[in-house]
Amino acid sequence: MTAQVEFFFDCSSPWTYLGFEALCTAAREDGFGLCFRPFLVGGVFNTVNPSVYEMRAKPVVPKARYFTKDLHDWIRRSGLAIKWTPSIFPVNSARAMRLCLVAADAHACEAVARRIFQLYWGEDRDISQPDVLAEAAAAGGLGPDALELADSPDLKARLRANTDELIARGGFGSPTYYVGGTDMYFGQDRILLVREAAARAD
Repeated sequence: MTAQVEFFFDCSSPWTYLGFEALCTAAREDGFGLCFRPFLVGGVFNTVNPSVYEMRAKPVVPKARYFTKDLHDWIRRSGLAIKWTPSIFPVNSARAMRLCLVAADAHACEAVARRIFQLYWGEDRDISQPDVLAEAAAAGGLGPDALELADSPDLKARLRANTDELIARGGFGSPTYYVGGTDMYFGQDRILLVREAAARAD
């Protein structure tokens, strides 16, 4: 049985963009399956990880300086076009993540999520806007009804449910990965460990 890796993600994080691309590459190379689980990272921060907001309001200067350097080191290594910071930051990613849920149902989440990441982090576009998200939907071959579906009460409830589920399973941010349902990894720099865990589970 092919191992499955659950990927809980929110496109509003540059670290998640790095983790997303690294994970997709690993899945192609190693042959494990991916289950995309969009969620709302702000809901997680509000509930279990308010230290993120405290850090932004009162940064420890040496740590913040290193944090920026570390991000740029990883960006350079990845080869991705990531601008830090976008004009709108933080961004309201709720509609974008609901669109990813629609895309997951259509087995097009990788293409749609990748375009959302590119639009926001590479092209400095506002991914809370329908016309911008329409480009992402098109990248996954989704029809014009995708955004309407993404705004439905059902999809809003599903996004909340994913967010609540991550909290219940011990998650506290994005990106988060699970192998075998319970083996959790956090951070874009944990892909090697995810690959090893998936290999053991296969």
